[in-house]
Amino acid sequence: MRVVITGGTGFIGTILTEKLKEKGHEVVIFTRKPSSKHNGVHYVQWLTDHAAPENEVGRVDAFVNLAGVSIDDGRWSEERKKQIYDSRITATQEVLRIIRTLPEKPRVLVNASAIGIYPTSLTAEYTEDSTAVGDDFLAKTVHDWEELAGQSNEMGVRTVYTRFGIVLGKDGGALPLIKLPYQLFAGGKIGSGNQWFSWVHVEDLANAILFLIENDDVEGPVNVVAPSPMHMNAFGKTIGKVLHRPHWFPVPSFAMKAALGEKSIVVLQGQHVLPEKLLANGFIFSYPSLRPALENLLK
Repeated sequence: MRVVITGGTGFIGTILTEKLKEKGHEVVIFTRKPSSKHNGVHYVQWLTDHAAPENEVGRVDAFVNLAGVSIDDGRWSEERKKQIYDSRITATQEVLRIIRTLPEKPRVLVNASAIGIYPTSLTAEYTEDSTAVGDDFLAKTVHDWEELAGQSNEMGVRTVYTRFGIVLGKDGGALPLIKLPYQLFAGGKIGSGNQWFSWVHVEDLANAILFLIENDDVEGPVNVVAPSPMHMNAFGKTIGKVLHRPHWFPVPSFAMKAALGEKSIVVLQGQHVLPEKLLANGFIFSYPSLRPALENLLK
């Protein structure tokens, strides 16, 4: 298949690109700064003045829309929140515009999303059948993002919303920041420690996207999380064991709020999310449990 990726030069997109190439798929990356190093990938300029990617892309079998400003970098000032929101909406609007111009529509649009759409809770359990939506900034952003991407359904395109959990990778995602206190012998409970931590190894995330591209029977929201979410305190203890570091230095909620501001909701509150749809359709996780995942990433 010929797969177009937006955000393909980022942390997740880079890993996904390699997996697609390994499976023999042709990869096209839409980017503001096309690379001169092709490495078997075709780069097409987009979201710049005079860019017309629809004139260069040719046939498209699948779109994967990963574009958007990272929620991990910096505090969530009003300006930063606007960048996070607008970058996702603008990129998705452009994807939809390009799809409309194509005489032959792609078979599928896999649009990035996040479990942040669900309300934070210590007791609720969320699957893809859950309709509750949170009332915070992240939930609103994800909700509006999915609503917009859903317009591709009107063009006959199978649409999948991949609700990513907290992504763990060696050089990206949440793990580098989370492991740092343990490396400094200062790791410990964050906040109450009872908040849920629904995580996913980046390799499983990329494999899940590939699975969803190739599996015509799946559409709508898909929770891309490992099947074994944990409480934050248990998660921290596992990191300590893998790194052979103590889990002893608590970080109170007020300190996290002072350091991170509104963004502290990501670590102080959480959701218990399960990948029901992936499991029901036969997806097999390489890292369903936390300790093997961390041993792979940290050793």
